[in-house]
Amino acid sequence: METRRGWRRLATMGAAAVVLAGGAGAAVAVERTAGHAAQVPATVDAAAPAKAADHAATAPGPRTVRPYQPVGIGQGAVMALLPEGRQNYVVAWTDVREAVEQAREMVGDDIRPESLSGGINIDGADVLYTGAWRTSTPPARITVRTADGAERDAGVLSLTGRPGWGTYYLDAAGSGTPQGTVTVTAYGPDGEVLATLAYEMFPTGR
Repeated sequence: METRRGWRRLATMGAAAVVLAGGAGAAVAVERTAGHAAQVPATVDAAAPAKAADHAATAPGPRTVRPYQPVGIGQGAVMALLPEGRQNYVVAWTDVREAVEQAREMVGDDIRPESLSGGINIDGADVLYTGAWRTSTPPARITVRTADGAERDAGVLSLTGRPGWGTYYLDAAGSGTPQGTVTVTAYGPDGEVLATLAYEMFPTGR
C-alpha cells in the first residue's frame, strides 16, 4: 500500500486472503491509513541509514529495540516499532521519521492473542516478508515457509517494556515470487508452536 510522500506499508493479508492454520488462532493485520502528523520524539534518527539486513538472532528470543528505533531489514527498508497503538510498526524505504509521524495515532495491526499477522513486498526477484506477533510467551524463533518447502528463520524484534508483542522480518532477496501458500510459525523456547499463519499472497511491488 502506497501512502503520501513515499511511506509504504507492506501488503497485509486480509480476511479473504488468509487460511487460519490449525488451532493457533492466527489473525490478520488491519491496514492503516495516513493519520495526523505528530511531533516525533528525539529517539527517532531520521538520518540513520538502513543497515544491512540483520540476521535472525542466534540466541533464543527476540532482539529488544527502543521505541521508534530504525532497524535495517534488508533491500533498503527500515522497520520501527511504536509504543502507541497495538502491535504498531512501520516499514519505510525513504523517511522513517515521516512514517512514524503518520503511524503514531493509528491502531496498528491489533491482532488477537496467540496470533501472527503477515505482509509481503515483491520487487522483481526480491521478496521481503514482515509481520507482527502477539504471544504470551515471546517466540524463540519465527520461520517463514513457502510452498516449495523452503523454510527460513526470520529476524524477531520486540519493544522495550512491551514483551507481549513484536515483529518479524525476512529478507528473501533473489528468491523470486513464491507460489502457493506461505506459512509463518512462531516457536517457543522448548520448540512448541505458539502461533501459525498461512496465507495465499496478494503482494505489492515497489
